[in-house]
Amino acid sequence: MNISRRQFLQGSAATLLAPGIARAQDYPAGPVRWLVGYPPGGATDIVARMMGQWLSERLKQPFIVENHPGASGNLATLAVVNAPADGYTLLLVNAGNAINTSLYDKLAFSFPQDIEPVASIVRVPLVLLVNPSVPVKSVPEFIDYARAHPGRINMASAGNGTPQHVAGELLKMMAGIDLTHVPYHGSAPAMSDLLGGQVQAAFETTAASIAHIRAGRLLPLAVTTSSAIEALPEVPVLGRFVPGYEASGWYGAGAPRNTPSGIVGTLNREINTGLDSPAIRARLAELGATAFAGSPAEFGRFMADETGKWAKVVRFSGAKAD
Repeated sequence: MNISRRQFLQGSAATLLAPGIARAQDYPAGPVRWLVGYPPGGATDIVARMMGQWLSERLKQPFIVENHPGASGNLATLAVVNAPADGYTLLLVNAGNAINTSLYDKLAFSFPQDIEPVASIVRVPLVLLVNPSVPVKSVPEFIDYARAHPGRINMASAGNGTPQHVAGELLKMMAGIDLTHVPYHGSAPAMSDLLGGQVQAAFETTAASIAHIRAGRLLPLAVTTSSAIEALPEVPVLGRFVPGYEASGWYGAGAPRNTPSGIVGTLNREINTGLDSPAIRARLAELGATAFAGSPAEFGRFMADETGKWAKVVRFSGAKAD
């Protein structure tokens, strides 16, 4: 079919008026950097590398994970905020980003405004754990014991402002109990002291705690997600005893604000396809995580809701960054 000069010019003009669509057709044309704000080896890094490999295979360009630890992930976030909005620099976003917004007094960026939501990836439940020496077997008994002994239960966490910390502060706020927060530099030393009885309780990921649970070294009282989890089907949901309670770790992909919608759509589609892959679902199960697929708009609303939710908890607790 012959195309007139007018039709050609109209088509060219339409392309110029829709740069996001035009650029997405050729995306990616080279390597993509995926920044992770934490050292190699942790869950954040594992998720980024798993999805980066999937995207590399699907989109035929390398997705290179770069670790930029520092300031609880804020250094990596700032680097992405300042990167060109062209889809070639991504951020592995997580619950820490939402918490940091209120935990830090002065940030050089606004997480919900400056990071473009691309795709949610996984949610990671936490478990309310106690040392077996604590004379409780259930959440109601734990709350009653805490009320009868205010400040006597030491609650370990992986550090100030971590999901493990704010999950405990949320329970304190909603249940009206007084637990003494004991921050550690990471989950490993916190779990070591919980096992040794130096602290009595903690919120921790299933990946870090399930071996100890199965060996009977720690007692799980509840999971923090809104529904039971496959790894611990017999453990009740905390919200059953404290209505409205929900907390979890989560990971997703973000980009600089104003990244073209066509590029965001391509990445979202491919990540959601990966989350349906049996191999990736099996790997997530090993991490104690569940797939968390959705649209960019849905992820954006979730990010905003999490930021507002944890701001209330940070204000309640008085927590400050280390």
